[in-house]
Amino acid sequence: MPIPGVQYLVAIGSGKGGVGKTTVSVNLAIALAQLGRRVGLLDADVYGPNVPLMMGTRETPRGHAESIRPIEKYGVKIMSMGFLNPGDKPLVWRGPMLHSVIQQFLRNVEWGELDYLLIDLPPGTGDVALSLIQTAAISGAVVVTTPSDVSLEDARKAVNMFGQVRVPVLGLVENMSYLVVPGSGERIDVFGHGGGKRTAEQMNVPFLGELALDPDVRISGDSGQPVATRSNSDAHAAPFFQLAKAMEESCRKNQALGPKVTIED
Repeated sequence: MPIPGVQYLVAIGSGKGGVGKTTVSVNLAIALAQLGRRVGLLDADVYGPNVPLMMGTRETPRGHAESIRPIEKYGVKIMSMGFLNPGDKPLVWRGPMLHSVIQQFLRNVEWGELDYLLIDLPPGTGDVALSLIQTAAISGAVVVTTPSDVSLEDARKAVNMFGQVRVPVLGLVENMSYLVVPGSGERIDVFGHGGGKRTAEQMNVPFLGELALDPDVRISGDSGQPVATRSNSDAHAAPFFQLAKAMEESCRKNQALGPKVTIED
C-alpha cells in the first residue's frame, strides 16, 4: 500500500555498516529541502538511530489523536527510534517488534504531503528491509558503498536483494571516494577509487556520483549542522546537491515502472 500524500518513497541502504549511509541520507534530505522539495526522513535503523544527533535535535515527538507528529528541522520532517529511546540504552528487539514499529512509523506518523520520504535503512538485508518492502510501495532504492572490495561485495548483495523483490535501484553512491589533503590539495584514494562506478556498470544500475572523505562533512554531522544546510555553492555541500538532482532524475525515469513486490517463501 502507498503512504498517503507521499509521491516518492525512497529506501537508502547498504550491504554493510560504516559506509556513511546515514550521513548520505541526512544531507540528501536537507539538499532536497533546500531545492524546494517537501521532504521527510524516516530513521529505520532502529538499533543505531543516528539521525537525531546528525540533525541536531533531541525533541520528543508529540501524539495527536491516534497519530504522531514528526519533528521538523532544516525543512525536513523527521521520525526516529532515537527520539523514543534516547541515550546509550540498547534496543534489544526481535523481528515481530521491528515489523510493528516500522508500520507505526510509516502509517501513524503525520507525514502530510511530501515529494520524498527517505528511509534510512539499517545495514544488510534483514528484517527491517523486508518488513518495509512487504508493506509499502517503494519507489526505488539508493545503495551506498565505499570503493573498497569488501564494501562493494556487500553492496552487490544489497542491489541483488532489491532486485529480487522487484524494487528499482535508483543508483549506487560511492562514499569516501577520495581524500583531499587540507593545505596541499593532494588527492589520496584511501579505500581505492572507481569501484562504485564499475560495479554500477556491471550490474546495470545508475551511478549517482562520488562523495569525498571530507573531515568537514564529519564535523558538521557530529555538531548537528550538516553541510547541506549551506549554499549549494559551498564546496563541501555541492556534491550532495548534485546527488539530490541525480536521484530526482532517476526517480522520474523509474516512475512509469512502479514497484512490483514479490516475496518468495
